[in-house]
Amino acid sequence: MSRRTTARGRATTRSTGSSAGVVPRRRPAGRRPSARREPGDPARRQRWLIVLVAILLTVFVGRLVQVQVVQGPALASTAQQARLATQVTPAHRGDILDRDGTVLATSVDRYTIIADQDAIQDFRANGRHDADGQPVQDGALGIAQLLGPVLGETEATLAARLNGESRYVKLKQGVVPEVQRAVAELDLRGYVYAELSSKRTYPSGAVAGPILGFVNSDLEGQGGAEAAFDEVLAGTDGTYTYERGRDGVPIPTSEIESVAAVPGQDVRLTIDADVQWKAEELLDEAVRDTGAEYAVAVVHDLRTGEVVAMADSGDVDPNDRSTAAVADGSRAVSVVFEPGSTGKVIAMAAALEGGYWEPDDQFEVPDTYTVDGETFRDSHPHPVERWTLAGLFAQSSNTGTVMMGEKIPFAVRYDYLRKFGFGERTALGLGGESAGLLPAEDIDTVENRTPYTILFGQGVAVNAVQATQVFSTIANGGVRMPATILAGTRTADGVTTDAEPGEGTRVVSEETAADVMTMMEAATSEEGTGSRAQVPGYRVAGKTGTAQMFEGGGTTYVASYIGVAPADDPRFTVSVFLKSPRSSIFGGVVAAPVFSELMGYTLRKEGVPPSREPVDQFPLTW
Repeated sequence: MSRRTTARGRATTRSTGSSAGVVPRRRPAGRRPSARREPGDPARRQRWLIVLVAILLTVFVGRLVQVQVVQGPALASTAQQARLATQVTPAHRGDILDRDGTVLATSVDRYTIIADQDAIQDFRANGRHDADGQPVQDGALGIAQLLGPVLGETEATLAARLNGESRYVKLKQGVVPEVQRAVAELDLRGYVYAELSSKRTYPSGAVAGPILGFVNSDLEGQGGAEAAFDEVLAGTDGTYTYERGRDGVPIPTSEIESVAAVPGQDVRLTIDADVQWKAEELLDEAVRDTGAEYAVAVVHDLRTGEVVAMADSGDVDPNDRSTAAVADGSRAVSVVFEPGSTGKVIAMAAALEGGYWEPDDQFEVPDTYTVDGETFRDSHPHPVERWTLAGLFAQSSNTGTVMMGEKIPFAVRYDYLRKFGFGERTALGLGGESAGLLPAEDIDTVENRTPYTILFGQGVAVNAVQATQVFSTIANGGVRMPATILAGTRTADGVTTDAEPGEGTRVVSEETAADVMTMMEAATSEEGTGSRAQVPGYRVAGKTGTAQMFEGGGTTYVASYIGVAPADDPRFTVSVFLKSPRSSIFGGVVAAPVFSELMGYTLRKEGVPPSREPVDQFPLTW
């Protein structure tokens, strides 16, 4: 043992190899002796690994079930919808025919053949052969090999046009349906297809132009019969649905759905193309001769209500819309005017039906007459005339009509305007038709003049068809038939369906109608104002008219004549209206001769036999 002295002089003892008596050093506070680690437990690690894998598998399986079972159908449907492509197959628009089957409007189908250059590069022939039995190549050459003979082009020329990246290349325009069908039979869907470029044509040109109307670029009716019967004519477009890849090429094994187009039906009108043409020719001639602004005529089958002709002067050709306002329709329904003296037929029917007067009742008729502070005048000065009711009607006397009308209550006068169809649209169904104008029902409490002027066709406004129907109603034994222009329809298979006949409405009794017919015959005799309306071989009953028309803040005149023949066995009513004639404003002068020619042509065309029974006329004077 050795000793040493510390710095403070205190002695310490240092061991020289023996531990006896040695005090060990103390370990710093906080330190523990290091423990000896045991080796890891493999079984425990495996258990944790299995649990982790099980959890992951459960997540994956759950997601798989969600995707394939829960969301599967929806996802599959969404994916399929993304692959689907649909092509529309336009329906053929039906024809418009006249009553005898003459084509007035038809669609000439033409096609444009379109190629998808981008898709064509992936075309695979898959063992196909062309018409000559040669193997078809892949790509553009193969398409050209199949398509060239059909389109009348060489394979080399066509193949050059098929190469490229465009999705829309016009190969040929104006292709006829036979060629289009041949292209379709090649089954090149997805590579080559056809677009319909149908054109609407009107073979008769301007004949019945305003009645027919026209179609727009989408073949939708825009006026006349084209618009009125658009749903029947248009048909239903077809569709062709297929699945395609990302490159646009159809998937060969894809499910394809095809819905065939349903062609539109043909519409047969009641119009007679020959009578329509004659009416237009006569109106054009009348406009030239009289200096009128325009003229309108209607030919009406009074027994059925069918409109045989509805003509306007002036060329209105639907094939060339740049030269005519075809969309405006016929003035026979769109333009209204005062009926004038033709309206006296309603006044006479009301007088007889109500028992207020008889045809042979006697009147002393001056050329000027004042009632309720209002003065009325005839069209020309004359001394006091001794006329019967039939006589003052034949002479178209305004003053005599007012004298007669004093006895008829205003409510009755007004009611008969309604009964004869004034103030409501006809049953034609054509666009642009005006319902006309009627005064207020209580106009008699407001002023004194209109309640009397309606007796001779002033103070009201009608279109030409409405005015024509008044005479047809009288000639049909007092029954008003709804006007119609539709005779029937015909499907693409040739099945025809006639239009349902209209149901008539009785307006006056047969006796009253017969008496008014006899009075109208007197108005067409040599003693009446309508003598120029006579038709050789046929008895005619009718009435002249000089009506006012208000437009642009001014007043003009409409000269007219409406008549029925044969009067002894009525078949047709014909009306003629001339606006602003310069040679004369009187219907008996400018309209009656046109009526005579048009009625005569219609009767001969329809094979109506001449009259056999002589007229038994009422006395006109006393």
